[in-house]
Order: sequence, then C-alpha cells, then structure tokens
Amino acid sequence: MRLTRYFLPVLKETPADAQIVSHRLMLRAGMIKQASAGIYSWLPLGYRVLRNIERIVHEEQERAGHIPMLMPTLQSADLWRESGRYDDYGEEMLRIRDRHDRDMLYGPTNEELITDIFRSHVTSYKDLPLTLYHIQWKFRDEIRPRFGVMRGREFLMKDGYNFDVSKEAALHAYNRHLVSYLRTYERMGLQAIPMRADGGPIGGDYTHEFLVLAETGESEVFYDSAVTDLTFGDREIDYDDVAQCQGVLEEFTTRYARTDETHDEGVFHSQVPEERRRSARGIEVGQIFYFGTKYSEPMGAMVDDGQGGRVPVHMGSHGIGVSRLLGAIIEASHDDKGIIWPEGVTPFHVGIVNLRQGESATDAACEGLYAGLKARGFDPLYDDRDERAGAKFATMDLIGLPWRITVGPRGIEKGVVELTSRRTGESEEVSAEAAVERIAEIYDDR
Repeated sequence: MRLTRYFLPVLKETPADAQIVSHRLMLRAGMIKQASAGIYSWLPLGYRVLRNIERIVHEEQERAGHIPMLMPTLQSADLWRESGRYDDYGEEMLRIRDRHDRDMLYGPTNEELITDIFRSHVTSYKDLPLTLYHIQWKFRDEIRPRFGVMRGREFLMKDGYNFDVSKEAALHAYNRHLVSYLRTYERMGLQAIPMRADGGPIGGDYTHEFLVLAETGESEVFYDSAVTDLTFGDREIDYDDVAQCQGVLEEFTTRYARTDETHDEGVFHSQVPEERRRSARGIEVGQIFYFGTKYSEPMGAMVDDGQGGRVPVHMGSHGIGVSRLLGAIIEASHDDKGIIWPEGVTPFHVGIVNLRQGESATDAACEGLYAGLKARGFDPLYDDRDERAGAKFATMDLIGLPWRITVGPRGIEKGVVELTSRRTGESEEVSAEAAVERIAEIYDDR
C-alpha cells in the first residue's frame, strides 16, 4: 500500500478524553473514531489489525477441531426466558421491541441461541462431541464505557460452545480450549495467564480468565511469580489426547493465580513463598467456562445415551475478546513514540521510507523494494509522501510497524538501505535484496 493512496488520519495531539495508552495511541494512529459512547468506527489501519487477530483466532480454533459458524446479533427474548436469564441479566442487556411488539435483545452472549440450534438438530450421543463457535459483534450497555476498545459497549468477540454427553467429556473440551487459547495469545506476542475466576452471569463452577498483566488493567490479580516463566511455545499437541490436554491444564493452572473475586489470602500465603507473591493489575482477554446442564436442562437439549434413555448434554462456553485484544496488545507493547506491533498481528509487514521523494534514484530503489516484497507475498506500507524525513519517521514510529526500510541518497551511493527494528531501535545497512531476504526470514521464523 502506498501511503499517498491510503486513509491514515493520524493526529498530532492526544485527545483530552483518552485516559490510557492504548486509547490515546489508537486515536492518534488513526485506527478508530468514536461514533458514540463506547462505540467505535474501525478505520482502515485498525481494521487490518482486527482482521489479523480474527484470523489467528480462527486458525487456532479450527486446529483444535472446533467448527465455525455465524449467529445473528439480534435474538428473541423468548429463548432467554426459557433459560431464566432474561430478567436476571440486568441493565447491561439492550432490550428492544420490533414492529410486531415482540421482545428482542441485542446479544451480549449466545448460550441460549446455540442451545436452540443444537436441540433442533442433534438427538444422539453419536453426534458428540461437538464444539461450534463464531466471531460476532456483541453489545453490553456498560454504565460507564471508557478506555476506548478496552471497555466499550459494542465489541467483537469469539464465543464457542461445546456439547458433550458427560461431565468428563465436557471437561476435556474445557482443557482443549485452554490449550488453544494459550497458543492463540502467544501467536499475538502476548503472555495471557489463566487465572481462577468467577462465573458471573454465565455461571459455572469451572472457569478461568486469561489476563495480560498491565498497569491499566481493570482487575486486581494475585499470583505466584513462577507462572510468568511458563510458555507454551511451538510444541505440538494432539487435541484428542485427554491426558496431554489435562497435562497442559495442570502445568498452567497448578500455581496460584486468581482474580480479586476468587482470591483467598490464606491460601495465597500458605501455597506461595513470600518472595514469589505478586499482586498486579490485569486485562481480561478471554474466559472459559464449564457449566454442565445449566442451559440444556431448562431448554430441553437432550440426546439418547445409547442405553435407551435420554440425558441433557453437558456444555461449556469459551470467549476471546477479539476487539479488546488490540488494546491489550498496545498496553503490553508500546513506548513513548507509539505502538510496537508484534509480527503476528501487524497491519503491514514492513514500512518503506523514501527520504528524497521525487529523486529518480531513491524513487527507483523504493519501487524495487516495494515490488520485491509484494512478489514474496508481503504487504509493505510505502511512505511516498512529499514530507520531511522527521515526519515520516514519526508516523512509522506511531503506527508501530515492526520493521522499517529507509532509502536515502547516501545509502544509494553505497548500494545499501537501512533496516531498522521498531522494538529495539537497532539498524543495519544491507543491500535492498538482502533487506527483502531478511524480512522473509523474520516472518518465516514465525
């Protein structure tokens, strides 16, 4: 993409109402624009990152054997009355009526709707296990929306639902989701710690939240510092292997890590040596639940058990905050110049800066780099504006592309360009061909 043909409305000044880093930088980098309180338009740069995050979520869900679909944003209130949640959910639910005076709601979550789909089509244990998921916009009428996409009213979420014939099978689905979430977050450059949490309005005795440690987190968390040494890495796992998935769950959840709702000071002090006790703030980026027959029993989601009887299915739900993840990544990866995108989610793989726009030699070198990167399957952002060098560097630093190639007259004379890492600030002079090869190596390693 050439910057002269792109829509990138960067701001020089920080809006006064932006209270945290991610909100400030997303506004300044031209990623979002507020439409109304807690509701945002996603501008091209922000939309590219959003789609990259969504792609990673899809890939890891399908790797785990989960099946994508799409459910509507509007739901019938009758389904929620069946489960008993319509009146219990509270004022966060946006309730509306259509022209026929039917009660509707803008879905904050989809347990009822997916259970209705299941009971309409599945009748036998032979069709289980089954996990369906979608990535869809949700609405929760926060009393005090703030912090940009971190606590908005409209947000994009992946929510998945498993259906199993027994508690044991459903707990394997729970473990399978935990493994897939660890892979998902690490691919985005995040360490998201699974912490014992509260079930809230969704319910369930088994639930873990995934939290990214950050000063601006909305949750207070307490943990054994040893959990921050754990990484999933690039290990391969068989998602059908019960023992293997259980082993990962035990590895990542045995050490003390809880949100403030479930924190137990006595257990904390008895289980964790003093030198490893930590309290901090955390950003929730996902949560997994097992809630048994909470929805299947009242809504009649039953299957034959193979022994002449019919039993309610055991269920769980599993969410990832797709749009919230942008804020979490920025909170975890930025400096005083702007965003630092991890390679897995960056909107463009590399930025090209022409220091002398309009000069034939630098223009030709930039065009060659641009074409070479495109031919290798990469998506560069070429700053071909007639701007001073300082302004071009400031824009690249603000929007946070992980790599920058700078082309100037002096380098052209020596037959080199400058390749710079946004994260470390380190630069090296290499030939244009070597710069393309180096970018290819970096992304191939990921």
